Amino acid sequence: MNITKPQYLKKGDKVAIVAPAGPVDPELIDGAIARLHKWGFTPQVGFTAKGKVGRFSATDEDRLADLQQAMDDPTVAAILCVRGGYGCLRIVDKLNFNAFAQRPKWLIGFSDVTALHALFQQNGYASVHGAMCRALAANSDSAKALCDMLKGKEMKCEVTEPSPYNRSGEVTAPITGGNLSLLYAMRGTPLDVDTKGKILFIEDLCERMYHIDRMMNNLRLGGKLKDLAGLVVGCFSDIPEDDTLISAEKVIADAVAGYDYPVLFGVPVGHEGFNWPVVEGATYTLSVNEQGGSLSLAKESKRCKK
Repeated sequence: MNITKPQYLKKGDKVAIVAPAGPVDPELIDGAIARLHKWGFTPQVGFTAKGKVGRFSATDEDRLADLQQAMDDPTVAAILCVRGGYGCLRIVDKLNFNAFAQRPKWLIGFSDVTALHALFQQNGYASVHGAMCRALAANSDSAKALCDMLKGKEMKCEVTEPSPYNRSGEVTAPITGGNLSLLYAMRGTPLDVDTKGKILFIEDLCERMYHIDRMMNNLRLGGKLKDLAGLVVGCFSDIPEDDTLISAEKVIADAVAGYDYPVLFGVPVGHEGFNWPVVEGATYTLSVNEQGGSLSLAKESKRCKK
């Protein structure tokens, strides 16, 4: 499938802020609004963005309506999710792309937003696995990298500390993935991610080692790891202290031991300090050698026209 990348942002472009999953401290949204203004963009705050209904920002119906409104709005250039948490799977199958196709825009977020990234790729659109409101409010390096990406600057991530589990090689292919728990949750559903011939990237948070092992072996038994072009392993953060006799890196390396594509560990993608933005669905070059490796965005993906 050809993937369309939305237009990069220019000064004055509108960024809609929505909360399709969990709630967030409204002060973080205010901080993100201020940061977007400083970047030269125009924030538009959705009606659910500062809400809280149980573990969600709003009811399923309201979260769906808010996100759909942002997708349909022809004046919006990007959609920033306030946070992940949980909730996207409850609404993802009800979204439509009829109006969106007339004015594609960047969807930005990670963690639970992985479900939305899968949907966008299935419909032929690239999206950004990257920083959300907390990072923007803090003006973190993650936020600065996201700003660079949205403005179309060259994006290359270099890993200079080689892992003993790395596997050398170089490949250029489309990239897909995100949060491992969400990739696992989407198995057997219409959102099940197609990994054949692609670079898969994974990350996760607060998972016990046997959970990671179970999810990786689910992907292995389901054929999702067999025909990869390459594997990129991001941050596996906040592993319970009593569950570290074996590393997440070893568990993942064991799951792909029977294959020969390049594997790069230690890419700063996920829930730790620096979350490098990845353009899901776009084509990347993955290069791994004894000194480490790199991941860089290729330039041939189809660009939409306004």
